[in-house]
Amino acid sequence: MENSNNLYDTDYQQWAEQQKQLLQSGQLDRLDIKNLLEELGQAVKNNRRSLKSGLKILMLHLLKMDYQLRVLQDPWVQDKVIHTWLPSINNPRSDITDLLADSPSLKHHLPDVIAQSYPMAKAEAVEQMNKYIHSPQKRLTASSFPDTCPWTFEQLMSLDLYP
Repeated sequence: MENSNNLYDTDYQQWAEQQKQLLQSGQLDRLDIKNLLEELGQAVKNNRRSLKSGLKILMLHLLKMDYQLRVLQDPWVQDKVIHTWLPSINNPRSDITDLLADSPSLKHHLPDVIAQSYPMAKAEAVEQMNKYIHSPQKRLTASSFPDTCPWTFEQLMSLDLYP
């Protein structure tokens, strides 16, 4: 078998298969422990990053939709635009549901991840909405949205929130 450290750098897929075979055959002394630990650490970070990204996208679109419905109260938006938001809202919900099904322990991190993601979603909502507001006095600011996420995780994930 090729040196696993070298293989890790040259053919990740083959390295991963090799490590799997070594684990299955009980050849623990031949495992590439250093790189396995690195990969496990990255997997943990990637799952949390995916959760954070999905929640940020979901909150971003909910903030924009909420602003259009609640503040602008434009009938044209309600009739012509809102249905276009649904995939932008429901796709992240589905991704988050799948991620939490695969990694239920991430649920323990939800309050922190929501608290970290919301300010970014809010800033992006202000920036994106202002691209379409030409009147300086109507431009959105950080105070256009609540300081903290106005929804619980259950509400964020509920299909009843802006169906």
